[in-house]
Amino acid sequence: MKIAIVTDSTAYLEPDEIEKYQITVVPIPVIFGDQVYEEGVNLTNDEFYAKLKTGDVFPSTSQPSIGVLMETYERLAQAGYDAVISIHLTSAISGLMATVTQLAEQLADTIKIIPFDSHLTIRMMGELAIEGARLAEQHDDLDDIIKKLSEYRDTFNNVFVVDDLQNLVRGGRLSNASAFVGSLLKIKPLLTIHTENYAIEAFEKVRSMKKAKLRCEEIFAADLKQLDYPVRAMVVHANAQAAGEEWLADLKGKYPDIRWDLTYFGPVIGTHLGSGALAIVWMQDTDKQALQ
Repeated sequence: MKIAIVTDSTAYLEPDEIEKYQITVVPIPVIFGDQVYEEGVNLTNDEFYAKLKTGDVFPSTSQPSIGVLMETYERLAQAGYDAVISIHLTSAISGLMATVTQLAEQLADTIKIIPFDSHLTIRMMGELAIEGARLAEQHDDLDDIIKKLSEYRDTFNNVFVVDDLQNLVRGGRLSNASAFVGSLLKIKPLLTIHTENYAIEAFEKVRSMKKAKLRCEEIFAADLKQLDYPVRAMVVHANAQAAGEEWLADLKGKYPDIRWDLTYFGPVIGTHLGSGALAIVWMQDTDKQALQ
């Protein structure tokens, strides 16, 4: 069986990775007033954050159209693929998974589509897509790939710190906003998607960015002690390259046995987090211990 991997642009994969692993990426629209852009196609990170800073219109996001998705799956069927594993951002913050599920039924006679809710977004989801492509390339059985990806997904954890909650509250993407809104200007909120419903939730208030980063590290260190598999980790930044690099260097020094990378919050997720957000994300290192 020839299996394709589809994901959306919030996976924030690099062009060489997309080509190497033959992953199909569906761009998500970002809207500034009456201007509609496609993330990663005609809107770069720098352009987005510049517009966010100087523009007088708050951006919003939308799903890819049903027509774009349908054309994507039909093109893969014409290319000889028998099945598609379609991996997308958590259904708790987007209706994209519901649309993909609907199309899986409509196109059942054309190609087998397996909707796979990442329960995540950003580069964490990108790692799921890469792992799926690796498993498909080595001709793993479709059901076995889904089983392994589900187990891999369960190893992901994350903690975010944002400058304030303004964008999340305005965009309606923070599930427990009412508990935190009253002190937006006084705190650095800690958030995670590692929740029962895989929604973005704020869970703690910290008084400075320095203390917030230290608290993120404490959470990371505590989780490491409970894990029985090797870990890789990433620092994620929203238009805060220097701060991200500084934190990355510090963490590499503290955890030299862990493989660390620097990645970013692109336009779609940046719409909700705003500039200056930082995160640590971590997962099983499948290069050191393959999925079983």
